[in-house]
Amino acid sequence: MSDRSAIEWTDATWNPVRGCTKISPGCKHCYAERFAERFRGVPGHPFEQGFDIRLAPEKLDQPLRWRSSRRIFVNSMSDLFHDRVPTEYISRVGRVMQTANWHTFQVLTKRHERLQSLLNGELHWMGSLSNVWWGVSVEDREYGLPRIDSLRSTNARVRFLSVEPLLEDLGEVNLSAIDWVIVGGESGPHFRTMATAWVESIRDQCHKAGVPFFFKQWGGRSPKQLGRQLNGREWNGMPRASDPTMTPSYAAP
Repeated sequence: MSDRSAIEWTDATWNPVRGCTKISPGCKHCYAERFAERFRGVPGHPFEQGFDIRLAPEKLDQPLRWRSSRRIFVNSMSDLFHDRVPTEYISRVGRVMQTANWHTFQVLTKRHERLQSLLNGELHWMGSLSNVWWGVSVEDREYGLPRIDSLRSTNARVRFLSVEPLLEDLGEVNLSAIDWVIVGGESGPHFRTMATAWVESIRDQCHKAGVPFFFKQWGGRSPKQLGRQLNGREWNGMPRASDPTMTPSYAAP
């Protein structure tokens, strides 16, 4: 949990939930699990319980204490829409995002069905927040493409795709109602290689559809090992969203 993140497409991370469970091939070499399990059993450490699901209500007010505007990645070490996270707690996270309207929040999930159900229903108000971007992870055709279709029919002001780790050629992707696409390769000791043609195909489709394209990394044993240039340049497209100069309407003492 940091107000200075090394993730290229965000400024800070906020983890009011910790831990997760695997649900698709993109989870196989989860960086968050690898990190968290190093500290299992270490007394007093935030990940003393390893990667077990745990709510962290003591972190709920953290964004309210950051007075300068930031792009904040919500739950870089978990999934807000995991079925073991109570709806009431998701709502509490949403109220913080609503109050801290000088920030832009980036919420990413693999649980697209629950995201859609809640933002189209009980938590409809959260999907309507102008300073929250809602995204789904896309790693392959079988698991990833259905998430895109689900997101497209989810109540949200800004919708984005995190195509990372990209594990195969996705073919033709329907980018209608999608506002941003991030692509990246896998990193870690057992990383799976990403082909250049797969990335170029998505970039070209984004260009044709007028969707901002962000290339995060090629991956490798470490995230920065192979750099982040594609065809000799960086691609740093971002969606237009809430005004980053917005003055805080509230800040905790």
